[in-house]
Amino acid sequence: MTKDANWLSRTELLVGQEKLEKLKNSNVLVVGLGGVGAYAAEMICRAGIGRMTIADGDTIHPSNRNRQLIALSSHHGQPKASIMAARLMDINPDLELTTLNQYIRDASLTELLKQPFDYVVDAIDALSPKFYLIYHCIQNNLRIVSSMGTGGKLDPEQVHIDDISNSYNCKLAFLIRKRLHKFKIYTGVKVVYSTEQVPKETMIPCIEPNKKSIVGTISYMPPVFGCFIASVVVNDLLNLNSESNPLT
Repeated sequence: MTKDANWLSRTELLVGQEKLEKLKNSNVLVVGLGGVGAYAAEMICRAGIGRMTIADGDTIHPSNRNRQLIALSSHHGQPKASIMAARLMDINPDLELTTLNQYIRDASLTELLKQPFDYVVDAIDALSPKFYLIYHCIQNNLRIVSSMGTGGKLDPEQVHIDDISNSYNCKLAFLIRKRLHKFKIYTGVKVVYSTEQVPKETMIPCIEPNKKSIVGTISYMPPVFGCFIASVVVNDLLNLNSESNPLT
């Protein structure tokens, strides 16, 4: 036990000891530690989650610094997962943390999802890996919240939390829905998405796998998505989303 064991006293004051213990006994997986995922992971950690697994195979690039929590000039070229892990352990030294410096796909994905996660956060950018994470979570009866596109967005008031079946004006959500429909899946995936239209001039072609374009981004939109995602995880784990909640 750390010397500063009362660091969650304000959280306990808000939710009570019983619910705080539930968070401490919960196990959350966060896949993707970019603009959205890193903020989601940190907010989940600061809420008092006791066990986490974080996964990302990417390194930090200069272009990440306009929006990503862990992107500093001193971190260029370093693995995102390792930098995020150090940050989370500095927040909560008692956290049971598993760090995967790898892209989660194929056999590694199916093996990982055999673990008893209480919630999965999808913050993957690329379409195919994103779909397969969502699909396999559904197959394994794992609760998941998925981030849709933050690129080309400027207005945080147009960000929503809903089932993917109710999402609209989001190209990424449309593409995920289309793939899920091929497997007769229509509902059951919570998403954070924005209804704001994306101007064509904010996009340029991209040659990366699973990406057709790169979209301009602003500093504050990925954090907004990440915080909304953390709110879904915490509220669902505490069964608060069935109560009056302004974020749902």
